[in-house]
Amino acid sequence: MLKIAIPNKGALNETALEIIKRAGYKCQIYGKELVVRDSEHDIDFYFLRPRDIAVYIGDGIIDLGITGRDLSVDSRAKYEEILPLDFGNSRFFYAVPKDSALTPEKLNGKRIATAYPAIVERDLKKRGFDAEIIKLDGAVEISIQLGVADAIADVVESGRTLVEAGLKTIGEPIMESQALIIAKDKSKLNDKTAKIFVERLESVIIAKQYLMVEYDISKENIEKAAKLTPGIESPTVSPLSVEGWFAVKAMVKAKGVNKLLDDLHNVGAKGIIVSEIKICRL
Repeated sequence: MLKIAIPNKGALNETALEIIKRAGYKCQIYGKELVVRDSEHDIDFYFLRPRDIAVYIGDGIIDLGITGRDLSVDSRAKYEEILPLDFGNSRFFYAVPKDSALTPEKLNGKRIATAYPAIVERDLKKRGFDAEIIKLDGAVEISIQLGVADAIADVVESGRTLVEAGLKTIGEPIMESQALIIAKDKSKLNDKTAKIFVERLESVIIAKQYLMVEYDISKENIEKAAKLTPGIESPTVSPLSVEGWFAVKAMVKAKGVNKLLDDLHNVGAKGIIVSEIKICRL
């Protein structure tokens, strides 16, 4: 049985399960199960703490795992990134009081509170700094106000929590994180079941980047419309029963699709329909 680890809670769990199910695997939880077996595909899905997944991967106990890049790096485990999954995006910043003059270049010798000590340690080493890292498990934002630290380093999503704590980010992101499939090394993909699993999830990720657009267009405008919707190789064009009119179907990038609809309308397209693509291989 191939062993695959999935986050046991939070947003990473919900989206990972959605993608895995869409890829055709059975990993439904009905209670507090820690392991769910998909006998059809010879896979055991293990539901583990996101912070621990890279550790199990690095020790060779689990074959593949889905977790965040930030959590993987902070685990100090040995692993390789197999596939970015395009969800769970976040950025990791240093932050200081909003009226502070501190910048990342002035953190040498300072006290930095964080729940991610390995990430901070790695960044400070790159800068050649020697700062005191104070490990906290939560409520990092309050540490400066309590006099525990001069700065913090934390995951920033909307930034609202920092603002409410009277803090501001400084400098560029220390790290940009997202959900990943990881393995101890890429040789794990020599296993056919593992390779198919990664390929199927990649198909779901690709599908989210595209939409299918269909429309009717007259013969005199078909060339202009086809330039707007070239598809992967070329659009599918079929004659309609009305002479001089054609039905066109093509995959298009999801980003900017509303502008595309405006442009198609402006070149005479009629009956424009956009639909989601569930799964796709290019």
